[in-house]
Amino acid sequence: MFALEIALMFLKAFAVGGLICAVAQIVINLTDLTAGKILVLFMLAGVVLTAVGAYGPLVDFAGAGATVPISGFGYLLANGAMKGAQKGLFEALTGPLAAASAGVSAAVIFSFLMALLFRSRTKFN
Repeated sequence: MFALEIALMFLKAFAVGGLICAVAQIVINLTDLTAGKILVLFMLAGVVLTAVGAYGPLVDFAGAGATVPISGFGYLLANGAMKGAQKGLFEALTGPLAAASAGVSAAVIFSFLMALLFRSRTKFN
């Protein structure tokens, strides 16, 4: 029974994460938007969907399938701001920073470690 629950959790995460990535691929194929603009679009979509109350249930349903894509970062920032706003204006401004600090710190630390371990070089086409 426990293995079935884990398999179902993986399936839901894969389906939702895959759907988000499929939408991103469609946007890439059908528009002339740059990668940076698409990233911002998806992050803002996460913020807007969180503001209207639609992204929280998606996170509850799919877990990492909804939090790992860049829209999950928008969810994280918006959720931190909304929780901070309940305490006051200053916390509304610092809430997103506190919510995202662990992930951003991990990204910086692991990037530094990889830079120490591997030698970078220019990619030639």
